[in-house]
Amino acid sequence: MNRVVFAVGLLVFLAALQAPQALQAPQAPQTREAQIEDLVIANRVLAQYEIVDGYGHVTVRSAANPNRYFISRSLAPAQVTAADIMEFDLDSNAVNETRGRTSYLERFIHGEVFKARPDVMSVVHMHAPSVIPFANSKTPLRPMYHMSAFIAQGIPVFEIRDVAGMTDLLISNGMIGRALAKTIGQGPAALMRGHGATIVGPTLAIAVARSVYLAANASMQAQAMALGGGVTYLDPEEARKVGDQGGYLRSWDLWKAEAQARMASR
Repeated sequence: MNRVVFAVGLLVFLAALQAPQALQAPQAPQTREAQIEDLVIANRVLAQYEIVDGYGHVTVRSAANPNRYFISRSLAPAQVTAADIMEFDLDSNAVNETRGRTSYLERFIHGEVFKARPDVMSVVHMHAPSVIPFANSKTPLRPMYHMSAFIAQGIPVFEIRDVAGMTDLLISNGMIGRALAKTIGQGPAALMRGHGATIVGPTLAIAVARSVYLAANASMQAQAMALGGGVTYLDPEEARKVGDQGGYLRSWDLWKAEAQARMASR
């Protein structure tokens, strides 16, 4: 009997040693086609949740070449298809024939963030109205609930006048893009005074989810502050334990299925 117990215990112990290795096994990178398909979906999701309207954009770094990224041609996100996706280097130059397609003027946001942050695989730039009051005031954005726990890392405000003087507020060249990337630092996002926000993520799903929940958090925070009497925010330790909700995969899978259904019905 003791031998049986010992043998079972040994098997459990060996399995426990092997489990972390199995969990950490690297996944095969997505193909170009799969990345482009997901990028189209991301555009549609961000539009559906009113994170972007006619303006705004999202990118994904190429899985095959980390010095390249994919982004739509200059087009409203809700209208993006696979045929609209273009490939750029990190200086934000198109690497293949443009075929007459125009590029987003603010593509430098993406190229410069990808240069500064090798860990970032996706960047979203948006103008959601709920974030503007926090970009234009001294009131910091703070985490209201578990879905926006990442905000506890700190969301700085980018002031374009500090680097370029009086402008049209657009990130229209590499110099301003680098300054924005520096403001984001190692964090998840930066607000942009008089403009909107730029959000980053180690996956496309996380960048999209952070964008949705950042805008939702801003709306909730403004409502809570308007009630008066003080607001209780997430404690930093709570936020650390929450993390990124396992990559927000449940949200992403739902949004992706919804977007695909809408696209199929048209």
